[in-house]
Amino acid sequence: MTFLELATFSLVAALLVISPGPNGVLIARTVPTSGKAAGFANIAGFFASFYLHGAFSILGISIILLQSAQAFFIVKMLGAAYLCYVGVKALLEAWKGTTAPLAVAPARRRRTLWRAGVEGFLTNALNPKVSMFYLAAFPQFIPPNADATLWAFALVGIHSALNVAWFSTMVLLLASLKGLGTRVWVQRMIKAVTGTIFIAFGVKLAAFRP
Repeated sequence: MTFLELATFSLVAALLVISPGPNGVLIARTVPTSGKAAGFANIAGFFASFYLHGAFSILGISIILLQSAQAFFIVKMLGAAYLCYVGVKALLEAWKGTTAPLAVAPARRRRTLWRAGVEGFLTNALNPKVSMFYLAAFPQFIPPNADATLWAFALVGIHSALNVAWFSTMVLLLASLKGLGTRVWVQRMIKAVTGTIFIAFGVKLAAFRP
């Protein structure tokens, strides 16, 4: 792979990362209500899910999902259902005025971080579009005579690193507005807006046709 090809893949991956999507919405919802550490836990979940999709793509499982209408439909609907569940939950919390506590005990904090990580993981793991991106990119950017597995994971690593850099910046920016984010009306507004957007993404994913 030449430097130009590597730069091209990085550019395409970067555009995918910074485009509006469920990841950014999840970060925007998590940080003001649960703190900076929970936002980084979301990112850890993103990171793990990308390697899961990368492994599936390399092993050919994603090809089965794309070629089998029934398998693709199941994965797609699971992802859509999860996104809608997160959205509905956020809307209910906004309606009831439920807010996250400003201070938490250590045990509760660990559970919150774990939950944030799982949310980040599931937001991506149940989205077949990630595997579709890898399946489209791998044949174009892996050298013909190279170790396909090694190069594929290298590309996944670039995509993951771009995600970490972009969303870490988002977390730090949102955390700097912590004083504003802890106000009840701001939290309710954030949950209402992000809940609506999550449901929209869920419906969009459910209607998606490969």
